[in-house]
Formats: sequence, C-alpha cells, structure tokens
Amino acid sequence: MRNSAYDILFDQVRIGPLTAKNRFYQVPHCNGGGYRDPSAAAAMRGIKAEGGWGVIFTEQTEMHHTSEITPFIELRLWDDADIPALRRMSEAMKTHGALAGIQLAYSGINGPNFYTKEVPLAVSAGPIRTFTNDPVQARALDKTDIRNLRRWFVNAAKRSKMAGFDLICLYGAHGFGIFQHFLSRATNQRTDEYGGSLENRSRFVNEVIADMRDAVGDTMAISLRVSLDETIGSLGFSNAEVRDFIEMNGDLPDLWDLAQGTWEDCSGPSRFKDEAAQEGLVTGIRDLTSKPVVGVGRFTSPDVMARLVRRGVLDFIGCARPSIADPFLPKKVEEGRVEDIRECIGCNICITGDMTQSISRCTQNPTFMEEWRKGWHPEKMNPKGTSANVLVVGAGPAGLEAARALSLRGYDVALAEAGRELGGRVARERKLPGLSAWGRVADYRAYQLSQRPNVETYFESRLSAAEILDFGFQHVCIATGAHWRADGVARQHVVPVPHDEAMPVFTPDDIMAGRLPSGEVVLFDDDHYYMGGVIAELLAGAGCKVTFVTTSAYVSDWTLNTLEQGAIHRRLVAAGVKIVLNTGIAAIRADGVATECAYTGAPGHIACDAVAMVASRLSDDALYRDLRAREADWADAGIASVKIIGDANAPGPIAWATYAGHRYARELDMPDIGDALPFRREVTALA
Repeated sequence: MRNSAYDILFDQVRIGPLTAKNRFYQVPHCNGGGYRDPSAAAAMRGIKAEGGWGVIFTEQTEMHHTSEITPFIELRLWDDADIPALRRMSEAMKTHGALAGIQLAYSGINGPNFYTKEVPLAVSAGPIRTFTNDPVQARALDKTDIRNLRRWFVNAAKRSKMAGFDLICLYGAHGFGIFQHFLSRATNQRTDEYGGSLENRSRFVNEVIADMRDAVGDTMAISLRVSLDETIGSLGFSNAEVRDFIEMNGDLPDLWDLAQGTWEDCSGPSRFKDEAAQEGLVTGIRDLTSKPVVGVGRFTSPDVMARLVRRGVLDFIGCARPSIADPFLPKKVEEGRVEDIRECIGCNICITGDMTQSISRCTQNPTFMEEWRKGWHPEKMNPKGTSANVLVVGAGPAGLEAARALSLRGYDVALAEAGRELGGRVARERKLPGLSAWGRVADYRAYQLSQRPNVETYFESRLSAAEILDFGFQHVCIATGAHWRADGVARQHVVPVPHDEAMPVFTPDDIMAGRLPSGEVVLFDDDHYYMGGVIAELLAGAGCKVTFVTTSAYVSDWTLNTLEQGAIHRRLVAAGVKIVLNTGIAAIRADGVATECAYTGAPGHIACDAVAMVASRLSDDALYRDLRAREADWADAGIASVKIIGDANAPGPIAWATYAGHRYARELDMPDIGDALPFRREVTALA
C-alpha cells in the first residue's frame, strides 16, 4: 500500500538490548500536563502508539527533588510515589508495539528549586540560568555531591524500570541538562578530574552510564541527548567538539540523540527554521559511532526522512512537533496516505503550553491533549446526532475545521464563503514574510473537504440573515472572522487614540490587501504577538523607513513563548527597523505621533508619514447579531440552533480558531451537560 521509496522507514532497528519496529522516533517533548495532568499526558502518548510510532518518549522528568524547574510543569520521579502515574504512561505507549522511553533530567544550573526550596547544585557555581533571570545562585557540586548524584541517577533508573519503561534518555541538550553542563566549558570551570580537558569533562556521563548499565542495562536501553552545537562562542560545546566527544565515546550510550544548540535553535519556528535545518550539523556523525543516531528537524516530508536514512545521516527520524500535529503520521506513510498527513506548520503554539504552564494546543491538531480530557481522537469523530445538515458561514480556520469535522460525523454540510478562496485570515497571512508554512492549515482542510461527498462549498456567497432563514438548514455555524482595528484600542488604550485625519493609518488588513504606506512609518504594536514584527519586516522590505514602537520591554513580547522573540528582534535590526521599547502613543498628529513613556508618561514625538496600527481586532459578528434578533423566526425556518465560533466570537491565535471549529463539530446534537465541566481533570488526593 505504501510507496516503496519509504520502505526504509519501516526497517526494524536495534537499540542496545531492544528492537524498534520502525524508524519513527518521537523524541521527548513537553505538553503542559506533566505531573499535574498525568492521565491526559498518558492518553496523548497512547494515541501516538496507535498512530504507529516505533519509539515514544515522555517529556523531561525531574529525577530528584534537589533539581526542579518550577514554575514549569514537567514530570517528576522523585520517589516511588511517582511510579504509578509514570506506569500509566508507559503502558499507554506500549499498547501498539512501540518502545516506551523516559527522559531523566537533572537541571543543575537551570533548576531554581522554587518548590522544594533546596539549594541548587551545579557543575560550577553561578547564577541560575532560566527564562526569567531568577535571583538565585547554585553552589558547585563537591565530590560527595557527585557520588550522591550518581546514586540518584541509578535510583531513578531502577524506578524507571519499575514504571515499565524500555529506554532511558539522559538529558544533556539545549543547555538544560547536567550532562551538557559537565561537557561545556561555558558551565564547567572545574579544576579537578571533572574539568579542563574533554576527557575530564566526559568523565561524569561515562560514570553515570556505567552505573546505570550495571543496574538496568540488561533489559533497558540508554540514550544520551546532546546538543550539536551550543552556538555561544569559543567557550561553548561546539559542533567540532561534539564530534570529538562522540568519536572518543562512540559506544558509550545505546543510541545518540542529537539536538541543535539551544531550545530556540532546535525548535525554531518555520519562520526562521526550514525542515531538516540541522542536517549540516549532524551529517558525518553517524560515521563516528557503531550505535544508532536520531536527529530532529521538524520533519514533515517522508521523502526528506527517507533521504536522510538512505544517505546514512540518521538511523531514526526524530519528531516532536510533527508528532503533535499528526500522531498518525507513520501509519499514514505506511498506508500510502501521505496526502492525509496534517503537516506541522512550525508556529510553536504547542510550546506555549509549557511556557505558560497550561495545557498545550496545536494549530493543526485540535485534539492534542484532549484525548483523555474530552475523549477526542485525532482520526475518529463521534457518531452523528439526530440532525441532518449544517450551514457553516465563513471558510477561515474555524469554519474549515468545523466543516471537515462535521462531514466526518456524517452531516451534510454547506460551506458559504464571501470571498473567492478558502482560508480566511490564513489565506492572507500565509503571504506575509516567513509565514508560508501556515498555509497548511487551509491546504489540509481544503483537500480533506474535496474528498467528502457530503460537503458543498459556495464562493462569493456573502449571506444575509434573511437568506439564511430561507435556506432551511437545521443548524447554522457563524465563523465570519474578525478585522484589525485602526483606532488603537487594545491594551494601552481602552478608547480610541486621538487622531488627526491628516495622518494616514494603516492596519494589517490594509497591508495584507496590498495597500502599503510609504516613506517614514511608525508601527505601533500593542498586540505583542507575531503580527507587529511581520508587518514591520514587510514594510522595511518594501522600502519604508520603519520605527517600531511598543509599550513592552520586548519586540513581539508574547513570542517569548514561541521561542522566536530573539530571532524577530535580530531580523528587524538587520532590516534597518528602529526599535523603541517601553513606549506608547498618546496621539496621532498631522506631523507624526506623540509618544509617552510606559512607566513615567514622559512625552516625546516621532515624525512620520504614516502609522501602521497593530492593536486589537473586532469580531465580524453582525450576521450573528442579525440572526439572534430574528430568533423568533428560527422555528418556522427549521433552524434548531445558531452558534458563533472562532474569531467572530472572540479573536485569538489560529489555534484557538481550529479548536473552536472542532469543538463545535464534536458537540453538535450532543446532550446538554448544564453546568458540568466540559472536560475531565485529575484532582490531587488529600494526604
């Protein structure tokens, strides 16, 4: 059934005492659930097992209470009490023949210990390295501490075996794990036998793996995750030194798990990182060891996957984000259904779950982390209810997902789009700098709808309430989107900004429609996500002299959560954009904008020829309001329900829209649950 070119991806591969059924390897990734939502996390991994992954890993698991990373919510294996939750996860992972892996992490210089209140221990003393510059320092491990730490790893390995795992990944990548801290001269300034030469800096990982082999190595495989290049200068663990380390210790682990540099480097969004972006850094390393190698690179194309294996670059195709976007990616390749793969768009909205300590989302896969909470399956819908048909108005991400999911339930669906193409905001935003991959949100759903005989799509169909009442559909779903405000109302201003009409103001909608300002432009960003930075980049590329003004201390502040804030800032500087932080606008004058310090209110002025306003959005809900005003006519028209979803209901990121569309489709014709929670949760048992 599958393309023979992909046969190589389904070879069995040995990992120490184990055999993986294929080369699809879900590398460790966070999900916002961790120790707080273990059943939700377990069900999510179990769905990947059903989807055909050969190896499935947990996220990082804190293996001892002396090193934890509160406020981030990961897994914990501090004592035997944590074993049952982890066993539930390993059992779910192994339901379809996958190998179950656990990533053990000791965070060292990255662990502030806000929960346990323990003094942090690190390879060398220094300030804790976290995302939030916590005012805490770690003390250096002494020889007794190192002996203790070796014992703690052995204890964690034994507990991992008791919890039912097949593999252990020792975390030493992204600057986060103690093994990288020993290996890198940036974090290892020791003068004893654990510091100095590469041989000395390799001593600790050699000792730990030897200890763990003695404890569990007869039945469990041990992998080591290291960064391919720290990219922090001469003191960092460079790609050349990584190669020296692997050549020196080629048979040390049962598998080498190679990730790029920092987390931002390794999991950079598609705007800044192409598929297989790490190929150059990993090529040739396979020749330095007899053990298998797994690498990552937001792989979405089976052609790229097969090429890297055939060339001998990788033995396993490591995926985190692509396994979230489509847990059934391996099975779809195996069954010859590559056109049905929900390709990751690289927006990194999944990572924001970890960064905000919330349940993760996926723009492409609304069922991610809802497998247990709501019983949602990424490939199966609940049966159709008693109704027969639905009218979906608006073919943006919410409307497209609603129509797709409704059709799978068995409803006859009419999709009415006011314009000439599918995608709504995605159709416009995909044309912005770096966002072309985001078009997959529309492309995937457009293709799926084209395969459904129970869906009819109508273009150039801007409907009125009267027309909808005449159609006779039983259910009406309004997904008409939103538009950007030009009046500056957002976070700084709750009423319109004073504006002299002599100064032209452009919104992102204007600019995406091809109406561009010229000359000197002040871009005011009070949205703080990606749009301000993208529009500034576009305008600079069009020849405008752009000054980027924001009330935040960062450009595109919220993209700290998507690991791209630094890259956005660098891109704008390279484009010649002037950046003005901690500054709001007080008024728009005929000759420029009046500014004010976000803290002191100190006034200023920036001369310009035009203003680009990236503030907030207004829901396009007029049609919904018109229908609600005629609710008395619904029964005669045969209408049982009218519901508004997505940006038309409340503007948000694209992932919020696809989730809204999917939820609408799932809940249509379902029993009214009243005031009950619409999802399951786990509540801590009282001691």
